[in-house]
Amino acid sequence: MWYNNILETIGNTPMVKLNNVTKDVKATVLAKIETTNPGNSIKDRMAVKMIEDAEKSGKLKPGGTIIEGTSGNTGMGLAMTAIIKGYKCIFTTTDKQSKEKADALRAFGAEVIVCPTNVDPEDPRSYYSVSTRLEAEVPNSWKPNQYDNLSNSQAHYESTGPEIWEQTEGKITHLVVGVGTGGTVSGTARFLKEKNPNIKVWGIDTYGSVFKKYKETGVFDKNEIYPYITEGIGEDFLPANVDFSLIDRFEKVTDKDAALMTRDISLKEGIFAGNSSGSAVAGLLQLKDELSESDVVVIIFPDHGSRYMGKMFNEDWLRERGFLTDEKLTAGSILAKREHQEMVTIDCEKTILEAITSIKTLNISQIPVTQQGMIVGKITESDILNSVMENPTAKASSVKEIMTPSFPFVDLNTSIDKISGMINKDNTAVLVEDQEGKIEIITQYDILSAISL
Repeated sequence: MWYNNILETIGNTPMVKLNNVTKDVKATVLAKIETTNPGNSIKDRMAVKMIEDAEKSGKLKPGGTIIEGTSGNTGMGLAMTAIIKGYKCIFTTTDKQSKEKADALRAFGAEVIVCPTNVDPEDPRSYYSVSTRLEAEVPNSWKPNQYDNLSNSQAHYESTGPEIWEQTEGKITHLVVGVGTGGTVSGTARFLKEKNPNIKVWGIDTYGSVFKKYKETGVFDKNEIYPYITEGIGEDFLPANVDFSLIDRFEKVTDKDAALMTRDISLKEGIFAGNSSGSAVAGLLQLKDELSESDVVVIIFPDHGSRYMGKMFNEDWLRERGFLTDEKLTAGSILAKREHQEMVTIDCEKTILEAITSIKTLNISQIPVTQQGMIVGKITESDILNSVMENPTAKASSVKEIMTPSFPFVDLNTSIDKISGMINKDNTAVLVEDQEGKIEIITQYDILSAISL
């Protein structure tokens, strides 16, 4: 058996029992693994549905251009469908989204325009506004508007909901879904609640988003809105696809908890899922006391971990945000393991002979070069040797004549892995500013000494 094109492989994704990250949860917890869709995300389902419905209505015409604001996954589904059906794509996204997502869209031939995150949706610079403007400017174009296009939720009513009902043999008691556009949770919930009105639907929200407070109070509070790191869930407006009547409650999850759980899913379950999956599991754990052994919980895992390699799966990125405090050596712990030592520098106006004297006297192999107290370069034994061998009279020349670019700076949380990768024949050390604001130097010797302690 074969498929006529890649779009026919969308859907019928597997359900997998979670065992380790949910070990403290009494209920049976099942993950709907949407990463097996050809675009590696659940958004493939609604992308095809929106395009096909637009074709039927005449909104999308042959040879047209699809223009959409997307964090990446919807764009992937749209771009993939556009290739099969013969359309062009222009996508706007935010600078909050991972670089991998934008690169993936470009791999499918789409034009990607990155817009600022920290602006109101009505701001002309926002990715919503830019996509709307482009739709008006580009001939024969169509904007799916995944937030308010009800074909989004209808796709899940027709496919995701029925699949979950069949795979659990109708035993599902709780649906847990991260809420962004609202299409997945609303469409799936509508189908399942028609089958069994007692099924509870828990929407996972993030701090900085308006959903939870709006559900509980009916108040759209702009004071709830602030920038957050978590991708794929939460909004600063109310999409038409979010049917609050179908969502029994919202639970907010912090950026840190979402990021760390995203990693735990990979490490403990062997499932390489994205950031919103981590949010959903973390949210479930916060509500675990409301579950019993007879409950069957389904969590939707919307996308693939490969979209987050520069973020949630990058230890240095996590450390920079204070999310990861493991035992791996960092610049700070390397400094703590050695005796305090004043960093030796040399002014750029000093002579090469003076540099030679310092190197011999202090038994060091490299010196940062300063100008008016600021580090502007470096000089090493090799630099001096090469200079003097070429011209013996060079000893009288100033250091600035032979200095090379400064050692790279790192922060105290930079891991030993990253520091080791930065030290090479051109950079024999790195510089770091300690907690008191003093500049310290870390050499290969310091790294080796720290490892051996």
